[in-house]
Amino acid sequence: MAGQSSYSRLAADEAAAAISADDYDSKKLRLLGYEPQLKRNLSLLSNFSVTFSIVSVLTGITTLYGTGLEFGGPVTMVYGWPIAGAFTIVVGLAMAEICSAYPTSGGLYFWSARLCTERRWGPFASWLTGW
Repeated sequence: MAGQSSYSRLAADEAAAAISADDYDSKKLRLLGYEPQLKRNLSLLSNFSVTFSIVSVLTGITTLYGTGLEFGGPVTMVYGWPIAGAFTIVVGLAMAEICSAYPTSGGLYFWSARLCTERRWGPFASWLTGW
């Protein structure tokens, strides 16, 4: 590595970290009883497109601003949106923690079944989540 620039060493370190993260995820899935099958090859544009379509910023903002102003007035915009946004971030962080603990492609269905206090209610909780 004597002739490499600091940028190429950094890229090599990041690539090694990504490979070890994939190995860690594969081991974790095997511990859960699953064989890893998810292909992780989304480009930056693909990742942005999927995320943007799921969030649907434009349709949500245009619809909900009118409703908030009509029923709550300007106070809703000044206080309501930041408070609701803060709670949404907390929910997102909680979901991220669950996702890191159970990295399966089933998502919410698997989590609801796995996190039931009584195992016999797992399939019902999973079905209810999907419904």
